[in-house]
Formats: sequence, structure tokens, C-alpha cells
Amino acid sequence: MLGWALIVLLAGSGSSTTAPPPLQLQLTQGGALLMGRLNIPRADEITGVWSGQGRARLLHCTPRCVVVQTLPLDRSLQLGPDARYRIVLGGKFKVGQKVSLVLRLRQTPVLNASAVVVR
Repeated sequence: MLGWALIVLLAGSGSSTTAPPPLQLQLTQGGALLMGRLNIPRADEITGVWSGQGRARLLHCTPRCVVVQTLPLDRSLQLGPDARYRIVLGGKFKVGQKVSLVLRLRQTPVLNASAVVVR
């Protein structure tokens, strides 16, 4: 039923037979930055991201970062320190910690993902 709504996490041009790497959270001052690629079968918008620490901030960075209400997800969205769009979680995290994330999309039910904290 929700099979089409599952997020596939890819790291670029890897083989489809290998397991995709997990999302990562890079430690920042006062929180963590979500890194990785989100892929879904159809275009949508991210309207919110939550973790146990609370709601994440959605940022559009060109060249300065500005908090926005939604992030466009045109079937694929690259996230990271050099990406145009960023998701930042506030709070205290430890390297190696697994963090559960809940992503809400405009046209898709709530999706669950997990990320591992890295330096």
C-alpha cells in the first residue's frame, strides 16, 4: 500500500544490487546537519522533519541560508553542507548515535528514516 512512498537513500551512482548507505548527521555547533540523498517516485515537498530532539529547520541556501516552510523534492534531493537545501536539527548528539527521523511530505503520508551521527 505504501510501497511507492518509501524513501530510497542513494549515494550517487551505486549499483542497485548494493544496499544504499544510511543518512548521516554531521555534527555542527549546537546541532547536526542531515546529509545524504532522498529519492521518491514522484515530485513532492518536504513540509517538516522531526527527531526526538524536536523539529528540524528547513533551509534554502543561495548563497545565504534562510529558513523556509517547505523544501521541493523533485524525485531526488541532495542534502549536505554544500547543497542548496539543508535540514538542520538542534540539540546534543554523540558520534555513532542513531537518530530516528520523521519526514512529512505534502502529498505522501509521514515517512520514517534513520541517520547515524558522524563528525
